[in-house]
Amino acid sequence: MKRSNPITMLPRRTSLALTLALAVVAMLAIASPAAMAGSGGVGSPGAPPPTVAGQKAKLVNGFAVAPKSAPKAVKGVIAAANRIAKGHGYCLGGGYAHWKSKCYDCSSSVSYALHGGGLIGHAMSPTYLERWGRASKGKWISVYANSGHAWMTIAGLRFDTADTKGQGPGWAKGLGWEATQRYTARHKSGL
Repeated sequence: MKRSNPITMLPRRTSLALTLALAVVAMLAIASPAAMAGSGGVGSPGAPPPTVAGQKAKLVNGFAVAPKSAPKAVKGVIAAANRIAKGHGYCLGGGYAHWKSKCYDCSSSVSYALHGGGLIGHAMSPTYLERWGRASKGKWISVYANSGHAWMTIAGLRFDTADTKGQGPGWAKGLGWEATQRYTARHKSGL
């Protein structure tokens, strides 16, 4: 028995309208990940994240846009930090048992971002971050830690759980209330 196509059985105008509607829905489905990525959102997993010219990241709608010239690891750190910026609250000890958590504290959010760039394998407390990598500020990434707090700068923007908009991890321009001389500055060689 021959099966008939339900679209071709409709009147010509209805068939054309239905075909056009399906084409529009398909175009929107294809275009939406690119639109999300271009707006500073998280984008789709397969789409390359947007970039900006120069060596400084840009803050757009609360998310960082990586510089095109940044090394792959730096772009990975920024992408990971964006995943938990805005929308994940602060909680002491959050983010240590599992990378995916509803909330993060200062050092687990720094750890999450570093993990996204392939720079660490597990969450580290502020005390461990004081000894991570090499002493001094880095060209692209600088982690600042002491026994009570940790935060970082990535391509010129600060990623922190303190003095940022909202609660929990977030991005900010400038250094905020933290005095860098109260922290040990660390970086990964080459970054």
